[in-house]
This record gives sequence, C-alpha cells and structure tokens, in this order.
Amino acid sequence: MSDPDAPEENAVEVPFSDLAPETLRNLAEEFVTRDGTDYGAVEKTLDQKVAGLMRELETGEAKIYFEAESGTVNIVAPRRMR
Repeated sequence: MSDPDAPEENAVEVPFSDLAPETLRNLAEEFVTRDGTDYGAVEKTLDQKVAGLMRELETGEAKIYFEAESGTVNIVAPRRMR
C-alpha cells in the first residue's frame, strides 16, 4: 500500500527558505490543520503546531514538494514515509 503523503516521483523539492514568510506560514497552517493530523495525547495550539513544523523544516526532518502536473504543494516528514 502506498503512502498518500509520500511525494510523487516527479515532485520537486522546494527549499522552505525559497518561500515568502507569509506563504510558508499559510502552507504550514494548512498542513497542521488537515483532517487526520495527530499530535498525541496533549492538544497543541495552532502556533505550537506551526512552530514544531517549522523546526522540522529547518532541520530537514520535513520537506516541501511541488508536483507540477497537478499543481499541488505538500509537506512530507520522513518519519511519516516509513
């Protein structure tokens, strides 16, 4: 069974630092508020979730991918791809 969060084969990695701060924030907010996103037993605020994701992007634990054919952007955390 394939992972729906895994990047498409023809997806291109986009360095988070190439995005405007507002665009990056909007993308991060959209990602952390998706249905099915689980943050454990303790609920976190939106700002806490975004800050955690930003740390993962900065350390390379999470990556942003753009898929040209569909025009979609997704964030993928390697631990989610296992």
